[in-house]
Amino acid sequence: MSLPLLLFFFQFLSPSLQQFPRPCTTPDVLQSKRCCPVWPGDGSVCGSLSGRGFCQDVTVSDLPDGPQYPHSGLDDRERWPLVFYNQTCQCAGNYMGFDCGECKFGYFGASCGERRESVRRNIFQLSVSERQRFISYLNLAKTTISPDYVIVTGTYAQMNNGSTPMFTDISVYDLFVWMHYYVSRDALLGGPGNVWADIDFAHESAAFLPWHRVYLLFWEHEIRKLTGDFNFTIPYWDWRDAQDCQVCTDELMGARSPLNPNLISPSSVFSSWKVICSQPEDYNQREVLCDGSPEGPLLRNPGNHDRKRVPRLPTSADVESVLSLTEYETGLMDRRANMSFRNALEGFASPETGLAVTGQSLMHNSLHAFMNGSMSSVQGSANDPIFLLHHAFVDSIFEQWLRRHRPPRTHYPTANAPIGHNDGYYMVPFIPLYRNGDYFLSTKALGYEYAYLQDPSQRFAQEFLTPYLEQARQIWRWLLAAGILGAAVVGIIAAIITVACHRRTRRRKSSAYGERQPLLNSSEEEGSTSYQTTL
Repeated sequence: MSLPLLLFFFQFLSPSLQQFPRPCTTPDVLQSKRCCPVWPGDGSVCGSLSGRGFCQDVTVSDLPDGPQYPHSGLDDRERWPLVFYNQTCQCAGNYMGFDCGECKFGYFGASCGERRESVRRNIFQLSVSERQRFISYLNLAKTTISPDYVIVTGTYAQMNNGSTPMFTDISVYDLFVWMHYYVSRDALLGGPGNVWADIDFAHESAAFLPWHRVYLLFWEHEIRKLTGDFNFTIPYWDWRDAQDCQVCTDELMGARSPLNPNLISPSSVFSSWKVICSQPEDYNQREVLCDGSPEGPLLRNPGNHDRKRVPRLPTSADVESVLSLTEYETGLMDRRANMSFRNALEGFASPETGLAVTGQSLMHNSLHAFMNGSMSSVQGSANDPIFLLHHAFVDSIFEQWLRRHRPPRTHYPTANAPIGHNDGYYMVPFIPLYRNGDYFLSTKALGYEYAYLQDPSQRFAQEFLTPYLEQARQIWRWLLAAGILGAAVVGIIAAIITVACHRRTRRRKSSAYGERQPLLNSSEEEGSTSYQTTL
């Protein structure tokens, strides 16, 4: 069976983990608000017969939000996911998924009983074959329509309260682009261009880091399902002290096009990618949601940005200064927060002073602005695959802070954060449901690690030995074939030499003992006696 056919077959057997699951997009489900699909493993709702989970009411937190969003009942993301569903599968033990058919992060096996720690590595420490495989996985995800889930293209009201569903297919990669758009889009208040822009369920407050942590974990998980490579991890780009876009090469994320500095080199597969969800002003004016339609080529022009906005890329000293901040969130818990680790790492506060600044993009934000293209728009930034490398490293800095300061969960805000960011708020737009505060914890508990945060011996193995072992693994068949061929050649040569030596030995023996013509004959004058060799 060919690899494409295997992948196709595998995809249709794989249950979804994301929103909106296909089984939950019918008029009956939307009107009943009951998203509790049957787990195919035992034919029961939420796998209840196997003890995997049960269909239960969704309970959302009633603790107050901050003043940044003063409206109520106007946006589908408020009190997520109650506008769409008030019952979902609640999974037990190590089970996870919209139908409890998957394993929690860090767990594997049919019964989710195998604990395993994956390691995310520096992209420059990957072998050539590993880099090529990563690029091919990205492109496969970009060109493969998800069989498991769809995106919503209208509000619940536009769907006549669920009676006329508005959903469409999306590729595996573009699903995550759409999710990043949906979580950060403006709120539609009614009427063309009538929006509330000061709203974002994944940025500019406490959930920024936990939300993106779950986002990357799910992205990683979906790539594993798509490819069947359950050892896959997202690599990171350590951009500390970088002077330019080090990953912008055709071997990696695509060099600059020689024909147009805003485009990707034709030698890179990314030059053929089309972006989605990149025109928020148009959606607002038409009072619609992004429907996943292609909107043009991937744009990137690193370094040709506003130098006043981004004077330089972050340094090692900047990272260390941010890590020294002891408070996770402060004040109004938004972009105006002072001495907040989250706000400084996100890039709304100075890494040197910890004080909020305006008119500049620092730390995490600076990389987005520096790329000066698709990456520089919040809603469409995930169109550029550099987004993954960048956010993996941001996540590693968050992990460093957690290990250094060991904050209790009580340090994460439970109330008065901007809408979507309180501890008990469910992350938009994930189904199954995940609370922000549940991911205010170390990567160790989630089954993954960063190579540069390991102890020295582990780090040596991951960053130096593993690439060479991976190369050996990739070419072992050729090495084995070469060894067999070499052994055969040596055997033939040895046989030839043995035969030659044997013949030579026989000649020598024949010279000493074999019957031959007389070496010396006496003449008749000397008598009749002849001297012949006898055997």
